[in-house]
Amino acid sequence: MNPFASQDIDARARQLLRTLISQYLSDGEPVGSRTLAKSSGLEVSPATIRNIMADLEEAGLVASPHTSAGRIPTPRGLRLFVDSLLELKPLPRDDLARLQGGLPPHQTTTRDLLGNVSHLLSAMTHFAGVVSVPRQGDFPLRHIDFVNLPDARVLVILVFSDNQVQNRVVQLSRPIDGRELEQAANYLNAHFAGFRLADIRAHLAAELREAGGELNRLLASAVELATASFRDDDTDDVLVSGQTNLMGYSELADIDRLRDLFDAFQQKRELLQLMENCVKAPGVRLFIGEESGFSALDGCSIVTATYGTSGRMLGAIGVIGPTRMAYERVIPVVQATAGLLSDALNRAVATS
Repeated sequence: MNPFASQDIDARARQLLRTLISQYLSDGEPVGSRTLAKSSGLEVSPATIRNIMADLEEAGLVASPHTSAGRIPTPRGLRLFVDSLLELKPLPRDDLARLQGGLPPHQTTTRDLLGNVSHLLSAMTHFAGVVSVPRQGDFPLRHIDFVNLPDARVLVILVFSDNQVQNRVVQLSRPIDGRELEQAANYLNAHFAGFRLADIRAHLAAELREAGGELNRLLASAVELATASFRDDDTDDVLVSGQTNLMGYSELADIDRLRDLFDAFQQKRELLQLMENCVKAPGVRLFIGEESGFSALDGCSIVTATYGTSGRMLGAIGVIGPTRMAYERVIPVVQATAGLLSDALNRAVATS
């Protein structure tokens, strides 16, 4: 937790810090005492401002670059600004309309929708847009079909509530004829449409223990097929768009820093871990500089928000940019996009 809460500095210092950070976020240049005297609206002398700035620097909230007499905010100062001094407003109607217009008007697969969202976030903020992809097993099953193949193999066709279709070829311990396959498919569709794969497996196992006779034989086939078909082989993934946007910001222009950053985008391991951590804490989250815990992202800020269906968190979306970003605009963009994505997924599930 930040030890420098807003109540630890007086009203003049808060106003000057807010003015300095707003000015810095706008033009990216160190802010001098004379500029602060003109812009802050306070009736104080440049000398008084310099004294207050010295106190803020001692508190670790601002820093003085060696090449300038002005000051810039530190990550700690930016954190205080966002938590205590920033006034967030609802997303302007035009921006909200642009977001709504950027999402597909018709049903599409979840992965296509998420790819669209990552591009939209990048276009709206001019940063990198990131979206974590949920496992397909997080979506209810709509329909299942089996097609017999040679050598005790079966083609499994899974249709999920988000319109995603998966084809899997499974190897069984014994051949199952077409009639058994049809009976098993009819049973699964009649009893388990609308369930998630893990829940279907659990229900089938419980029913098999209690069943007998002909039903037991039918369930045995269904359980074997479900066990083979519903394996959890989805790999975690995160979609990234607009990485090259970050090359245009002087703060990230260092070649070594860019190389580390683009390696992180390509490998995705750290991004996946970060987004998974965000899903565990629903809502909007902000990481400034080293707060992310990953050295490749030390020079960046990451704004994320979770999305899901019917109260179930499925993933997170966000943007990655320099610490000098317009937080008052980026945060509402990410928050609103997450809400629109959740609405789109809820509609897809409701109409399935």
